[in-house]
Amino acid sequence: MGSKKTAEKKYMPSFTVDVEDGISIAMRDAFGEDIKPTERVLRLTDQILKIYSDHSVKGTFFVLGLIAEHYPELVQRIEKEGHELAVHGYHHLLFTKMTPEKAFQELDGAKKLIEDASGAEVFGHRAPAFSINSETSWAFDVLVKCGFEYDSSVMPCKGPHYGWPEFPNKITAIHTAKENKIIEVPMSTMQFLGRNIPACGGSYLRLAPYSLTKRFFDTIRKNHHPIVYIHPYELDTERYPDFYFGELKKAPLRTNLSLRSNWLRRSSVAKKLDQLMGIDGSVTMLGIIREREKEGALSKINLGEDGSLQ
Repeated sequence: MGSKKTAEKKYMPSFTVDVEDGISIAMRDAFGEDIKPTERVLRLTDQILKIYSDHSVKGTFFVLGLIAEHYPELVQRIEKEGHELAVHGYHHLLFTKMTPEKAFQELDGAKKLIEDASGAEVFGHRAPAFSINSETSWAFDVLVKCGFEYDSSVMPCKGPHYGWPEFPNKITAIHTAKENKIIEVPMSTMQFLGRNIPACGGSYLRLAPYSLTKRFFDTIRKNHHPIVYIHPYELDTERYPDFYFGELKKAPLRTNLSLRSNWLRRSSVAKKLDQLMGIDGSVTMLGIIREREKEGALSKINLGEDGSLQ
């Protein structure tokens, strides 16, 4: 009597959102002009929430402290609809441009703002631009000091401005040299044309055809939980305000071309998100971690003071 073939396990994905306002960040970082986050972040995040609702699933929203400060009603709406809230920094500052003391101020303040606005405890963090790597690994001790249980900032590949290619591509418990412990949920990557690339978010999700993204997605979930990430502004297809284009005209050619490239294929993002979420839904990052802990399936690494993995 032949034995039945065991069904291949497929890992549940987690769809995550880095809640920030593209206009205000571009005005500051590209043009040196500080403005408050625009209300577009409300409409665009609502559009994303609608996609989650259509599929009756939950995700994790990494929210900027500035967004929570100016639009606490958005934080409350995310929590009311049953999603997990997490921190994406306060001012969207990269760890490469902060000291440990400055980072603590940023993250502690943002965590308290989001918790006060929502009434929910916050467990997770994601750094702007995936700026935690071997050189900024001191960030893990800061995160523990702020009360975070997990981080999702490591891009385990070599990118143009980010990446920690030596880091494992699976959920890992990090034990720091200062005897702190924090769980890292690295971003999903995939081998393609001889390179390890981010496969489930950002410009790769925006520019790649859906068929290729789905192939990556299906391959990843055979061995790991796919971590999908998007920003609300990536769904924005309306013209930016005139003051933005006024500054853009004065910008150097390289800056001009870089910013304009961020608009390519934005109209495809909402549909791709809807299609991917329809494959097998979404669970929160904290849900994935709790599942892995229950199964005793967390990997473990020791982190040296110099950021070396041991």
